[in-house]
Amino acid sequence: MIVGLTGGIASGKSTVARRFGELGAAWLDADDIAREIVAPGEPALDEIRDQFGAGMINAEGQLDRARLRQCIFRDEKRRKVLEAITHPRIRERIVTRLEQFRQNGADYALLVSPLLLETDQHRLVNRVLVVDVDEALQLSRTLQRDGVDAEHVRSIIAAQLPRETRLAEADDIIDNRGNEQTLDEQVKRLDTLYRQLAHDLSTASSE
Repeated sequence: MIVGLTGGIASGKSTVARRFGELGAAWLDADDIAREIVAPGEPALDEIRDQFGAGMINAEGQLDRARLRQCIFRDEKRRKVLEAITHPRIRERIVTRLEQFRQNGADYALLVSPLLLETDQHRLVNRVLVVDVDEALQLSRTLQRDGVDAEHVRSIIAAQLPRETRLAEADDIIDNRGNEQTLDEQVKRLDTLYRQLAHDLSTASSE
């Protein structure tokens, strides 16, 4: 069984995923995959150079991610060009990794992705888990973590899927506005649920 874990910026997706991992759950982060597929030597990096110019590649031959983000942030046409290069490759590698988890006997796996619901990645999962915080907390956490200005953070939040839309699509929700103990309790409860659902799914498919 595959659980798609998503949430807005600074909601704590990676923290929640690590908590599940501490309980023995398999998980992968789509952001890590996105970095892998544009590493030096990867075909996607050459395509980005061709489409956006050599200036997107730094002196070490790596993608200048900050510069590329600035290039596409307010330009939908350029953003779609980039997505056409990267999204199919990201999806293909995600599918491969999830299959490896299955072959290794994982009860269930988490796919951590900020774009789970915006892309067709949601079609890969059996359940959607949303890590939820309010916008004020997103703002304060991002300011503390990234050292950027508030206007920039608000523009990122505005560009993401609305909080209400994410919650409406959720099968499960983790409220990450509390302390670590509260978070751990929610993760443990869901880990138990997912293992039971995975067992039920496996039993049904073998009958």
